[in-house]
Amino acid sequence: MAALELYVRQGFEKTTVEEIAQSVGLTERTFFRHFADKREVLFDGQDMLQQAFLDGVRAAPPSASPLEMVTAALAVAAESFADERRPWSRQRHAVITANPGLLERELLKRASLAAVVAGALRARGVAERAAVLAAETGVTVFSVAFSQWIAEDEQRSLAEVEREVLEELKALAA
Repeated sequence: MAALELYVRQGFEKTTVEEIAQSVGLTERTFFRHFADKREVLFDGQDMLQQAFLDGVRAAPPSASPLEMVTAALAVAAESFADERRPWSRQRHAVITANPGLLERELLKRASLAAVVAGALRARGVAERAAVLAAETGVTVFSVAFSQWIAEDEQRSLAEVEREVLEELKALAA
């Protein structure tokens, strides 16, 4: 992604929308038809991630517990993160963590994801508190697993790391 390359090379703050648009042969006006601002370029996959979580919750068997529904959601979400995306994801993470405003936006996106997942769990008949707990837990597991998955020495798939994090969580709760 051209914008990410510019952010890495020049820094997020120093990169302009004009530079991003020019790097991909667009006008600024066209850029703004696709993105509200230059921050949103880094969060372009949020809708896809949210949909993956929703698909997983909805596809879980009727007898599934809230945690099993979230586990199904995590598995579907992990399918979106092929190993080829790992270097890009590492760079994206580095840009976000280096900028307090972007980090805040990342946390807001996670909170939004948890709220949407909680809504899907409630729609499946899960009680309010259990839905919120399961959704927040699922997003936290995803976040912890994702951070491990992008580590330089990590070779396993995101799905494998998610399973390990879930097992560790279950051991902590036992």
